[in-house]
Amino acid sequence: MKIVLLVGSIVGTKTRIAVRTMEDLMKEENSDSEIVVLDLGKLDVIFSDGRQYFEYEGDTNYVATQLMEADGIIIGTPTFQSSIPGTLKNVFDLLPIYAFRDKQIGIIATAGSSKHFLMVEHHLKPILSYMKGEVIPSYVFIEEKDYDKKEIVNHDTIVRLKRLRDQLLLNLETQERRKKEIDSMYDF
Repeated sequence: MKIVLLVGSIVGTKTRIAVRTMEDLMKEENSDSEIVVLDLGKLDVIFSDGRQYFEYEGDTNYVATQLMEADGIIIGTPTFQSSIPGTLKNVFDLLPIYAFRDKQIGIIATAGSSKHFLMVEHHLKPILSYMKGEVIPSYVFIEEKDYDKKEIVNHDTIVRLKRLRDQLLLNLETQERRKKEIDSMYDF
């Protein structure tokens, strides 16, 4: 299995810290999977111009290809102006409409306060559903107060991250088992 963790912004540290924490939690629980972290702040992704995702070069091609090849994805996004950042939307624009078909997708959202806790419901989930993603209903929303000295210090937040990890892994295992069962029906 291939799991991609996406830091959906080029600025700030809170989302990056949350995604790196998830990376550590993934490695702690699931050493068999390939874990790829895509940090948009460390990659040079150009604006979508309508080409097919595989026609781009460099980091843009790398990001698009990694997402297309993933079995599971955790998207980390900060909240900017009550929505997702343009850099994350640009990544979605690079991909075809079916990009997330048969992919399990978890979400980690960060924000300065609880005022924006429904941003994921109103802005991100509709895009992922439109692109055929199987979005895990419960996401992790992390506020400014959950951090101290560049780490997550709220125990409840860590528990919710572990639950998101566990749900993603369970969904991926179930999906893989179903595929094998279906394939064996046609094994003559």
